[in-house]
Amino acid sequence: MTGSGSPFNSKYMKLSGFTDEAAPDLATQIKATQELGWQYISARGIDGKNIHDLDEAAFDTAYGQLSEAGIKIAEFGSLIGSWSKNIDSNLTLTMDEVERCIPRIQKLGTEIVRVMSYAQKPWGEDQQDQERFRRLRAITARFSEAGITVAHENCMNYGGFSSQHTLRLIEEVPGLQLIFDTGNPVFQRDRSQEEPQPWQDAWQFYQDVRERIIHIHIKDCRNPKTDDVEPEYVFPGEGQAYIPAIISDLIKNNYDGFIAIEPHVATVFHAKSKDKDWNQCYNSYINYGKSLEKIISENS
Repeated sequence: MTGSGSPFNSKYMKLSGFTDEAAPDLATQIKATQELGWQYISARGIDGKNIHDLDEAAFDTAYGQLSEAGIKIAEFGSLIGSWSKNIDSNLTLTMDEVERCIPRIQKLGTEIVRVMSYAQKPWGEDQQDQERFRRLRAITARFSEAGITVAHENCMNYGGFSSQHTLRLIEEVPGLQLIFDTGNPVFQRDRSQEEPQPWQDAWQFYQDVRERIIHIHIKDCRNPKTDDVEPEYVFPGEGQAYIPAIISDLIKNNYDGFIAIEPHVATVFHAKSKDKDWNQCYNSYINYGKSLEKIISENS
């Protein structure tokens, strides 16, 4: 485990994190990154806005802060096709987001943009598979044209229904790669199974999609008591996300991509800012990062 400000030394892993879980403002996000001794941030929210929704002046200010601190962006955590976006929404809104992202990603020197496959409809309704594929093809083609790699995350979206749904996306959308979130399977039903559908198994999901993973998100939790409540988020290795086993397997297979923490232990990303104890968020973010470093060291 590293001390405050000491670089984490591992020939296997490049570490990053969603620092908007540590603080809303970028200056404090940078401080948290430096306290861990890390060099990368997974960019998502700054002062309550996604990085692609900042106005030009705010983005330029953020860029200057990052440059001055020597902090780089591991991934551009867009909200394109996210769990908050309906598949019936106007595609123009999505493509406008894509166009706002491209110059910013290029300026930041980032290679990966995170996307999703639009919100899940209630199970049993038409999930409009073909429309999802059509949209993701357009999104991926435009980013690819700009030299940017598109990676899909298995969140509360179509690709999160099961590993089989994710693999279907890969088959249908040329060039699409994967971000695997370790915790997301734990609180989602396996929609590839017959009723009563069990909770997904994070280890099995990981094994099924491993060959297409280029980026990892680390969160851990325990199965929720019912489908309509949040799971209990815990520190890495304390839940049902198989994090030590996944880390060990990544090292065994010479994984050389990023691993980004997304703790959720002090706050959930979509919780209202006024409900957050930011001091607690900051401290838990640091402790979460150190806990992950310990797991990596123990499995190296």
